[in-house]
Amino acid sequence: MGFVQEFKDFAIKGNVVDLAVAVIIGGAFGKIVSSFVADVITPLILNPALKAAGAENVAKLTWNGVTYGNFLAAVIDFICIALVLFIMIKGINKIQKKAEAAPPGPTEDQKLLTEIRDLLKK
Repeated sequence: MGFVQEFKDFAIKGNVVDLAVAVIIGGAFGKIVSSFVADVITPLILNPALKAAGAENVAKLTWNGVTYGNFLAAVIDFICIALVLFIMIKGINKIQKKAEAAPPGPTEDQKLLTEIRDLLKK
């Protein structure tokens, strides 16, 4: 029974549950970002290049037999996802810094009341 209880305690700890939720949300968010980049950003950026190259599809972009269109789309995908992650992490760090800020010291009134209390104790 000790092993089962130990596993139950481990699985229900806040860290494990938080990690599971983060993985699920991260997967869903990853799909949203990938779809946004693949379906919106990449076509907007590559459409002028596709028209200039006379290709209708990214996969048809070639140069001397090298199909660079998919690679170009993957590079754009990576840059956009890295930018989104950078912005998110920067925002999270900003929020954490605000939360970690030291509480303000006592006001003048509080200092005077503390002195009066200390004098009354004597």
